[in-house]
Amino acid sequence: MPKLKTHRGAAKRFKLTGSGKVRRHHANASHIMTTKTTKRKRNLRKSTILDKRDEKGIKRLIPYL
Repeated sequence: MPKLKTHRGAAKRFKLTGSGKVRRHHANASHIMTTKTTKRKRNLRKSTILDKRDEKGIKRLIPYL
């Protein structure tokens, strides 16, 4: 079987944790920040774990990460 190519866009957006879960960043944190509360902006800075339903497809895009 040939080597699988990594989807470069996905590789830049997602990272794998030590236990194999997929970590992602929050959306809505790049502009129009004045209307968002300080608490909301602070929470958007943190990364979160990808939902189980999306994990299989993303792992297929980043096979070697």
